[in-house]
Amino acid sequence: MKKAQEDRYSQWKSLVPALYDWLTNHHLMWPSLSCRWGPQIEAGPSKNRQLLFYSERTDGECPNTIVVAQCDIMKPRTAAADHISQFKDGGKSPHLKKLKTIIHPGEVNRIRELPQNSNILATHTDSPEVLIWNTKTQPNRTTSSGASESRPDLVLKGHTDNAEFALNLSRTAPYVLSGGRDQCVVLWSIEDHISSVQEQTPRSGTPTGGGSKQSGTAGSASDTTDIYPRGIFKGHTNTVEDVQFRPSSMNEFCSVGDDSSLLLWDARAGYVPTSKVEKAHNADLHCVDWNAHDENLLLTGSADASVRLFDHRKISGRSEALPVEQFEGHSAAVLCVQWCPDRASVFGSCAEDGLLNVWDFEKVGRAWDTTKLKQPVKVPPGLFFQHTGHRDKVVDFHWDSADPWTIVSVSEDANTPGGGGTLQIWRMIDFIYRPEEEVLAELEVVRPRLLSQDATSS
Repeated sequence: MKKAQEDRYSQWKSLVPALYDWLTNHHLMWPSLSCRWGPQIEAGPSKNRQLLFYSERTDGECPNTIVVAQCDIMKPRTAAADHISQFKDGGKSPHLKKLKTIIHPGEVNRIRELPQNSNILATHTDSPEVLIWNTKTQPNRTTSSGASESRPDLVLKGHTDNAEFALNLSRTAPYVLSGGRDQCVVLWSIEDHISSVQEQTPRSGTPTGGGSKQSGTAGSASDTTDIYPRGIFKGHTNTVEDVQFRPSSMNEFCSVGDDSSLLLWDARAGYVPTSKVEKAHNADLHCVDWNAHDENLLLTGSADASVRLFDHRKISGRSEALPVEQFEGHSAAVLCVQWCPDRASVFGSCAEDGLLNVWDFEKVGRAWDTTKLKQPVKVPPGLFFQHTGHRDKVVDFHWDSADPWTIVSVSEDANTPGGGGTLQIWRMIDFIYRPEEEVLAELEVVRPRLLSQDATSS
């Protein structure tokens, strides 16, 4: 590990009690490329219990897997500040318990949940298909060498080349969107099949034959149903890296790719883009997200290490629309961008530099005064929190909609001692994101007590 990264990590660990309301660290034997929150299953007085899904990418001798885990999330202002920083870097979290393992055909590049039922997952691997899994009915599998692959519930076909990363499911209907190396965006409806997937009884632990159609290259048994597209959309000139539905529509969506383009689509208007930004960044685009609070706003992240904010209204019909803002707080390729479910102006970005930055575009015009610090620093406009708890590239993260300021993030730790990966679940202290006047008022209330404690201790 580079010394600068080691120093950054050590400094971060010393500041955990001051910066975080809660944090738990979990070492993974195998790196994870994707993590997603599942449904909340229990609410208690001091903690909530929630499902968490993440992938394991193995060395090829052991099977690749989807892990269904149970996570105990401490409620705000219940965890002891000095306790949350006392974790071993290579240790397991006491808050995380593995419930089920699904053996996946090939490595799991991306996991996305069905908003209408977050127990149902879609996954991308190194193949043209999208695989659909009901995690409640899938059997728990042992991952011994040579174990047969689990059988997906549905296989979505339509790509003519590998579709590895671009994947999204609509909030408004059970529609699935994918992009791939064939430069196409493919749309499916699983509406006619989702009820049978939800209602089926749990399967036995070993795949068996019998059923409707064969799913081909995904390696599943013959009772898996194949689904074919509602539409195949062409407009990119290179690999499609990410796709996103408009939050209020199952027919409108956007896509980004290695052609540096941001494309907008409407399935009702045909199979070509309705709008296009040909040079959205100066390099490949890796990720995109659409704001659910203000659907005029789109985020893009790129290999040029920047995040850009676009206004949907200014893109219409234009090939060279300028971004509303550009955010520069990373030093390597941005891999994921995601809007906060709790606040319209807040979003996160993670990158190959090992950082997960949290931004607020409403703070862009406000300068941070760091001149009184021992070492004054230049804070990128809009950046208000930087999570530096990972020691290698942060490949994915997910805001928790059930607890909106709680985030799960995963890093692929190939260049760190012990290897594998790191999964962290964390929530910044609320003084950081609450309105300033509200925080100051609370501090005025508690200040006398703090001063009396200080006087007693001295």
